[in-house]
Amino acid sequence: MELAIRDVNVVDGTGQAPYQADVGITAGRVTEIRRAGPPLGGRRTLDAQGLALAPGFIDMHAHSDLALLRDPDHSAKAAQGVTLEVIGQDGLSYAPVDDRTLAEVRRSITGWNGNGDDIDFSWRSVGEYLDRLDHGFGGEGIAVNAAYLIPQGTLRMLAVGWEDREATPQELDRMRELVATGMREGAIGMSSGLTYTPGMYAKDAELTELCRVVAEHGGYYCPHHRSYGAGALAAYEEMVTLTREAGCPLHLAHATMNFGVNEGKAPDLLALLDKALAEGADISLDTYPYTPGCTTLVAMLPSWASEGGPEATLARLEDDGTAERIRHHMEVVGADGCHGVPIEWDTIEISGVADPALAPYVGRTVRASADLHGEAPWVTARRLLIADSLGSTILQHVGHEENVRAIMRHRVHTGGSDGILRGDKPHPRAYGTFPHYLGYYVRELGVLSLEECVAHLTARPAARLRLPDRGLVREGYRADLVLFDPATVAAGSTFDSPRTLPTGIPHVLIDGRFVIEDGRRTDVLAGRAVRGTPA
Repeated sequence: MELAIRDVNVVDGTGQAPYQADVGITAGRVTEIRRAGPPLGGRRTLDAQGLALAPGFIDMHAHSDLALLRDPDHSAKAAQGVTLEVIGQDGLSYAPVDDRTLAEVRRSITGWNGNGDDIDFSWRSVGEYLDRLDHGFGGEGIAVNAAYLIPQGTLRMLAVGWEDREATPQELDRMRELVATGMREGAIGMSSGLTYTPGMYAKDAELTELCRVVAEHGGYYCPHHRSYGAGALAAYEEMVTLTREAGCPLHLAHATMNFGVNEGKAPDLLALLDKALAEGADISLDTYPYTPGCTTLVAMLPSWASEGGPEATLARLEDDGTAERIRHHMEVVGADGCHGVPIEWDTIEISGVADPALAPYVGRTVRASADLHGEAPWVTARRLLIADSLGSTILQHVGHEENVRAIMRHRVHTGGSDGILRGDKPHPRAYGTFPHYLGYYVRELGVLSLEECVAHLTARPAARLRLPDRGLVREGYRADLVLFDPATVAAGSTFDSPRTLPTGIPHVLIDGRFVIEDGRRTDVLAGRAVRGTPA
């Protein structure tokens, strides 16, 4: 054995009771699990008494599309025990693109990933992007593994543009072929952001046709659906219906029930899902264990205000008459960008800005900043949108704890951080989701047992991704593993100190190599692109 982990409490990902064993690793695989007999020997031994050994955690909803190429350390995820991230989320990412689309998508999601001035965008196709991940940082690789979803909004940007209209038959054919090509090149499915332009302009019939192609290639559909506020249940049902018609597995992104209209309504969502599951639907979901959400300030606008792309949006904001129409839709009608709910400016906290000169806005709600300036909140929001070229990110304090707890108990639940790593004050979920599940919801509250929670974070997502040798501590499986102390594991990140790393996770291995050792990040870059399994 290259490594023998001795006297460890194995929480193997199956949901069954933990057991004590020695675990041997050779050539990146778990090669022996010894429950009885003499201690397992190896060229190196690790005494793990008091620690739990679990499969590496799988972040089912990550926004590290550029961070993995920007930051070889990436402790934000590695220190949590994350060994695989699913990126390409919410319908907007950087492949497939042409030169025009790349410039547009970089501009449109600056708030998520920065503008990418520090990245060499040498790729255009999905396959080229995955190859770039494989050969990051001088060919050594990346910090953690990554799987990629084809972003439907980027497809529409490429084939249709930013217009709010139905795709022509020729444009739909092009999108179908782009999906097929991306799947053949290694994508695991397709994502949508149906409150983000231009992906939200797609009708159900268009999405259904694209999902048919995803299903033919063994993938799944991961929508950020049309509303998490007013009409949330109908929006969930819409996704269930169209994927069943397409014969495509469904994974519901950050499956929350937010805003006052949905307080206490998680049981309604779960009943809808249980009915579909009983009828044979293939459904899973992910959540983060916090109540606030996180997105960009421009995402709150009505979709018509963003038609044509970022420059057209800024032009509308700069026009007084059009800006007043935008305000009316947001504050009175309830914009589709804000999930059909009239915006409450005291729930919108600025978490990051692209322009450092605007840093005084960070950490304050829009209403608080407006009060400081003696003006209406929309005046403040409009000025910030224009001055920051739409690059501001927000925390949106609209969630409900009882909904969070009810949904995480469900049998198809998985964990996803939805972590945006940019900004002066990012959401603590980016640095804390997985230890927060284990420390707060398992140890302190008992919402889930330890073995249940580990299954939610490992085997269940691996099954959704159709990965035959990940997600379990089992002989022959890849040695992507995390060792943690169940008595002390906790998120260090808070809303006041969001980049503090977790405690109680001393060791993390990817491919049998330590990426976290004795609580410190090593220089190992063992991560690679994890390509989809052909149907």
